[in-house]
Amino acid sequence: MAGSLKVAVVTGAGTGVGRAAALALMKDGFAVVLAGRRKEPLEAVAKEGAPAKSLVVPTDVSDPAQIKALFAKIKETFGRLDVLFNNAGMGAPPVPLEELPFDKWKQVVDTNLTAPFLCSQEAMRIMRDQTPRGGRIINNGSISAHAPRPLSVAYTSTKHAITGLTKCIALDGRKYGIACGQIDIGNAATPMTDRMVAGDGVLQANGTMAQEPRMPAEDVGKAVAYMAGLGPDSNVLFMTVMATQMPFVGRG
Repeated sequence: MAGSLKVAVVTGAGTGVGRAAALALMKDGFAVVLAGRRKEPLEAVAKEGAPAKSLVVPTDVSDPAQIKALFAKIKETFGRLDVLFNNAGMGAPPVPLEELPFDKWKQVVDTNLTAPFLCSQEAMRIMRDQTPRGGRIINNGSISAHAPRPLSVAYTSTKHAITGLTKCIALDGRKYGIACGQIDIGNAATPMTDRMVAGDGVLQANGTMAQEPRMPAEDVGKAVAYMAGLGPDSNVLFMTVMATQMPFVGRG
């Protein structure tokens, strides 16, 4: 499985955006390492995509030891890494800021911010030492990296922080030929956003409830694959992919 094959790793690859990105990358010829907490969804994605171009590695990215094991497996299996998509993420219960328990805050920070930092560290160590040198890191930001939803302090704070992480990797990775970009996604149709189209919908900034339009997750996968497929001299630093009719522009 080594040689000239390009290798990508996707965290949170079993469902939603991660699944869509992994399938799109496989379609474009990448060998994709599928990382996520549950083995069964990862194996389903591998079977749907290209079993010969995938490697399933069950990983809880909130555990630093499991992150190290993931990248050690990548290096052992392929000998190189071309693309990391830091996708895995979670939110906290929608409660008032002053009532959010510390353990819920920490859980979101560990998954949405610390894990991408640790994954990026491991990826950069491989990318800087391989031949040919370099690679690409893509971070899953969010529309919430620009404007918050009500009752989303933990999620929104981490997604704002991802923007800083993206810029730092892009800057510090230059000398190694490592590019870094961020994709900010608005209302992809995934299990995480099912609540947007159920019942009264979701809370808006003006205190009302409303259902919100969504877009196919496959379109996000295509966007990630586009970013991943760029040559080493080009980079998408920031990309926003959103449902055309969603109430983002002018939110609030």
